[in-house]
Amino acid sequence: MSPIAFAIPVFMLSILAELWFARRRATDIYETADAITSLHFGILSQVAGAFTLLINFGIYSLVHEHARLFSLSADTLWVWIFALLFYDFCYYWVHRAGHEVNLLWAAHQVHHSSEYYNLTTALRQTATGAFTSWPFYIIMAIVGIPPIVFGTVALIDLLYQYWVHTRLVPKLGALDRIFVTPSNHRVHHGQNDYCIDRNYGGIFIFWDRLFGSFAEERDGEPIVYGIRTPLASFNPIWGNLNVYRDIWRQSRAAPTLGAALRVWFEPPAGPARKPAPLDPNFKRHQSPAGSAERRYVLLQYALLVLPATHFIAMARQLELLDRIGYAAVIVLWVWGVSRVLDGRRHCRELESVRVVVTALVWLFANQWFGLDMAFEWRLVLATALVAPLLLLYRPAGPRGQAQSA
Repeated sequence: MSPIAFAIPVFMLSILAELWFARRRATDIYETADAITSLHFGILSQVAGAFTLLINFGIYSLVHEHARLFSLSADTLWVWIFALLFYDFCYYWVHRAGHEVNLLWAAHQVHHSSEYYNLTTALRQTATGAFTSWPFYIIMAIVGIPPIVFGTVALIDLLYQYWVHTRLVPKLGALDRIFVTPSNHRVHHGQNDYCIDRNYGGIFIFWDRLFGSFAEERDGEPIVYGIRTPLASFNPIWGNLNVYRDIWRQSRAAPTLGAALRVWFEPPAGPARKPAPLDPNFKRHQSPAGSAERRYVLLQYALLVLPATHFIAMARQLELLDRIGYAAVIVLWVWGVSRVLDGRRHCRELESVRVVVTALVWLFANQWFGLDMAFEWRLVLATALVAPLLLLYRPAGPRGQAQSA
């Protein structure tokens, strides 16, 4: 069972707690469409992870089995400490390459595409990063760090980074000099000139100090979050693929094969490394969805948490065809809701079809991908899934204005 499934309740409770504290402080750090989109990105990342685990962990295990130089024991404390430091060092270079190489930026830009900064931003993760990140960690297998140790410290490094995505924690003094803290990571997510390509560390910030990529948060200059070529969409599927599309078009337009290949490996802003200037009149992208549609989206996400958590927990135990089918249900769920947030043509009709079909399958299937439920519970869930459709058919309310979550 995936350990991330156990973390989901903690994520949800901490997000609600941050939202409550932010409202008490009258701090505008949440917006409904953006927050739900970040959570959708997180779900797609975990769905993809159910199919790409072999790339990261499988290749690592294979190299460790056949090409390791030493045999380090998982029963020794110093091996765990060494592995955590080693992993964070490798992560620093994965992260840095994700900003300096077009192909890796295509995956990593997902995490920077939110124009808000809160705990949901931490969950806005890529669905394609596994294809390009694994070579950076192979050195750990060659050195002899056991796969179980590698997998555990990778999870520790990932979960640590969750809490640093908040604006509610101020600078922490001496801790800011050693660890990645909210202050340090806020800089990393900024569009401001001094924030670009800074503070790559996962747990430890001293890698940035050592390799010249550190920048301290400036008290007198509010950070503008997001990327300078904004996503301008609430569709996480498009959010995962749009930069690949752009790079592909650039490479096809290149005059020679060599130039076409270089496009994939040059810096995201081109060889000159000059990002687009920060728009002095920058405004966050807003969803055209009205208040009733936003309530619909919130209800649909609340329902999606159930099958998404079940999928994340049990995917590795499902047969491949069942896993693909279950993933398709979740991806279509996210796609339909995101079209509502983007105000796409025929989004209401297509979403109605998706919801009714899902509800009928939920109601009449003997099993839901290995999960047995009494008919009464299936009826309750099917009704809960269909009932919010009424919100999509209410008279249109105010549109185009960002609404706090």
